[in-house]
Amino acid sequence: MLDQVASTLGSFSAPLGWITVTLFLIGTAAEWYDREYARPVMVVAWALFGLFWLTLIPYFVLEQKSIVEGVGSIVAVPLSFYVAVLLRRGRDSLFTFSRAIAVMGLVYVPFVTVPVLRQTLIEVVTDQTAVLMSLVGFDPAVASGMQAVGPDGTVYDITGKVYPYESTFVFDATHVPWIEQSVVTYTIAIACTGIGSMAIFVGLIAAVRAPLDRKVRALAVSIPVIYALNLVRNVFIGVTFGKQMTNFFPEIVMGLFSLEHMWQVSYMISDRIVAQSLSVVALVVITWLVVRELPEVLTVIEDLIFVLTGREYDLQDALGIEQPESQLN
Repeated sequence: MLDQVASTLGSFSAPLGWITVTLFLIGTAAEWYDREYARPVMVVAWALFGLFWLTLIPYFVLEQKSIVEGVGSIVAVPLSFYVAVLLRRGRDSLFTFSRAIAVMGLVYVPFVTVPVLRQTLIEVVTDQTAVLMSLVGFDPAVASGMQAVGPDGTVYDITGKVYPYESTFVFDATHVPWIEQSVVTYTIAIACTGIGSMAIFVGLIAAVRAPLDRKVRALAVSIPVIYALNLVRNVFIGVTFGKQMTNFFPEIVMGLFSLEHMWQVSYMISDRIVAQSLSVVALVVITWLVVRELPEVLTVIEDLIFVLTGREYDLQDALGIEQPESQLN
């Protein structure tokens, strides 16, 4: 029954996402002409954004079993509806937040939906991850298609792979006692490319109104860092999962994540627990670097804190960041 619910809701995600991004873009264009024309469009966009996150909850919670993404999607539902209410009531600073969402969608959606962009990004990231793995002493085979060949010649279907790209690392599992097959496969998907995190910062930086030179500096201290850290993340997950290095407390982890096989334990610990937790810390640090170059971004962060807590904060004063000569909402 839960799988049926996840499948049904998930089928609405893609079209709802397209409609939502389109409305945010229309609202952004309308704001340049008259903010009051943009307001009802943005209100509807935020309401649909809440429904969009609602459709993703089963995917992140039931299929991906991701603590960070699962909690994030659950929290995003009421927050999106609340932003719609606040914007309708006249909190105009949220137009900046809305513009950021529009740009994020404009950057992210093409890489998810356009095959040539998706394949190119995934395979480039796979190649670069392979180079880094070799530098730290690991050299797994990289498979294309939907099957992998083990060292004994046995052919296995690659679990969870969606597209037949050259994006799957194949590790020898012959000597791992808790794995019946002779390989462990780790596939680079679009979520492993860092495009989601990069889209967030591109959206934030593009949405605020500030001099171009400071925006360029903010991009320079965020996008390359995110990309590089994401490659390190892929290497860490790939090696520790492929070599089953983090098979800790298997009974507890299997029960916590409702896993069927012991070999999945290493992946859950490496990715869902360690990597995703460190990713949150990294994003906080990168946000701080961006704010130092582009304090206008604090407007969006202050709005987010207000939505979460109902309290106003002056983060520029609290963090001792100098006010730019010209700072517009």
